[in-house]
Amino acid sequence: MFTQAATLIAKAAESDGGFQPPSIDEFFPSVLLFEGTPFALTRINLIQILATIVLIVLFVVGTRRMKLVPGRFQSVIEYGLDFVRNGIAHDLLGRKDGNRFLPILTTIFFMVLFMNFTGIIPGLNIAGTSIIAVPLLLAIVSYVTFIYAGLKKSPKKFVRNSLFPSGIPAGINIFVALLELLSTFVIRPVTLTLRLLMNMIVGHLMLVLFFTATWFFFFTAGHWWALLGAGTLAFGFAFTLFEILVAALQAYIFAILTAVYIQLAVADEH
Repeated sequence: MFTQAATLIAKAAESDGGFQPPSIDEFFPSVLLFEGTPFALTRINLIQILATIVLIVLFVVGTRRMKLVPGRFQSVIEYGLDFVRNGIAHDLLGRKDGNRFLPILTTIFFMVLFMNFTGIIPGLNIAGTSIIAVPLLLAIVSYVTFIYAGLKKSPKKFVRNSLFPSGIPAGINIFVALLELLSTFVIRPVTLTLRLLMNMIVGHLMLVLFFTATWFFFFTAGHWWALLGAGTLAFGFAFTLFEILVAALQAYIFAILTAVYIQLAVADEH
């Protein structure tokens, strides 16, 4: 049955109005505003701006008139801020360093979280982090932050101790230094960028595939193919719930890895 379904989809794709599978082109939409200028905006750019505005408004409204006995909205805002402060910053960096880097960690966590969630909001349907600009920018911020932290703590020893860990035999120092150079100063920002980017790209493509296939089976293929449509619809809703988990988890991972890198940079041996 699945072989026949694949054949039917392939044939329909060749005709007008047939099944249109998702493609990578969805992440390169046409310009909607200010075309031909340095300020050109695509649909994804507008989603990123919208997510940023909503985030700012929520925190401004939620923290503008703080009460000793918080209401529900203030409690939600406080819970989110406490989660980053206690669960990430203080837990990994201690109170002193945690407070120093708390603004950056909080910004990274909530920026990634809100832009990830746009991928599951009807009408938006694509994450603001699904194009490389945002993950790369945040990875650069993380990279610069942990290098700054290390140089601030030990200006003369940070780079040397990062490349030449203590206890390494002299004969393999050069090989360890090359590995540490790649691991610490090259691979970290690359993996931060690609981990977030690829998760959001794959999540979007899977959701589009499930719901596009559902539409096709229900309204184009018809008849008993609707049974497959019911299956793809169920998978689509299940994957939507999974994507909510992934969106939150990726925000947590990005923030906690940034904190780990800072913690390693300010460790006593540096």
